[in-house]
Amino acid sequence: MQTLPFFTPNLPGCGGQLKAQPSHFVVEEIPLYEASGQGAHLYLSITREGWNTKRVADSLAKLYGINGKDVGYAGLKDRHARSTQTFSLPGLAPSDADRIEEKLPFSVNWARCHNNKLKVGHLLGNRFRITVTDMDVPADEALCRAQPIATTLKQRGMPNFFGAQRFGTDGTNAARGREVLLGGGPHKDKWLRKLLISAYQSQLFNSYLTRRLERGLFDHLLLGDVAKKADTGGMFDVEDEEVEQPRYERGEIHFTGPIYGKKMWPAKKVAGELEREILEEAGLTEENWRRARTQGTRRPGRLWLPEISLGTGDSTLELAFFLPKGSYATIVLREFTKNKSAAIIEKRYGKD
Repeated sequence: MQTLPFFTPNLPGCGGQLKAQPSHFVVEEIPLYEASGQGAHLYLSITREGWNTKRVADSLAKLYGINGKDVGYAGLKDRHARSTQTFSLPGLAPSDADRIEEKLPFSVNWARCHNNKLKVGHLLGNRFRITVTDMDVPADEALCRAQPIATTLKQRGMPNFFGAQRFGTDGTNAARGREVLLGGGPHKDKWLRKLLISAYQSQLFNSYLTRRLERGLFDHLLLGDVAKKADTGGMFDVEDEEVEQPRYERGEIHFTGPIYGKKMWPAKKVAGELEREILEEAGLTEENWRRARTQGTRRPGRLWLPEISLGTGDSTLELAFFLPKGSYATIVLREFTKNKSAAIIEKRYGKD
């Protein structure tokens, strides 16, 4: 599996474990919009432990006798956490929510109707409250070590790497995805082919960010970067990096990295040269993406973290922060623990 660099390598971490119990990894989904109170779909905010998103959705479908495909949700949450998440179910009223707490081990926070099914991506992000246990140092020393790391991340952001979860339980999905792009791998299972190619796209993106970090190019825009506006999500080509740099430093815009594919918006000039370098070293061309019918897109290269709260408990370090959708809490946490992989910091539970 690809080994990622630390963003704060000169600041020591505290070691430790995540998810010693579900209450140590609390995640709350932040919706893209509020339920209006009217419409054909019932939106339910549910808190649970020990259940992943798919199992919750299937259980709700069975409880109400509806097709599982009609249950909507905005993102996936794993079972080794205390998760608060919204689901949508068609044709129900708020009063129908009473059955859930009677039949299932969930807490219903609220129930309101809305006019559309909730779909993947319909969220701003997630708010995390995480407890690190079994540390290498006492809690007060862990806090002292965490404070300069948090200050650095608040001031500079950090690389928006894909986490180990993206690459499968054994970490081989990216290599298998490359085989698919080169004409091998599973041929009949379209869903699996797409999953494996996506893992390889993620690995190439991580390679791009690593290269940019190693060359001291993370804190500066490059000529030809495709930048993304933090407020509207609009993207544009950077034609004068010196003019745009102050906006970058304020967190108003971020450079984006390549999720390679036949319709990806390519960077130009200096930034484009770096993107082509990564692709050429991988031994791939645009034709590989076309044959695989892989669209491609762009992903913010910088994860902006203006607020990170720190605290201590009984021999624990406690952190709270918000992440936009698609970003990985384990990538943030490894900066504080300095454990090299999610497999280490989550070894008590493993994967779903």
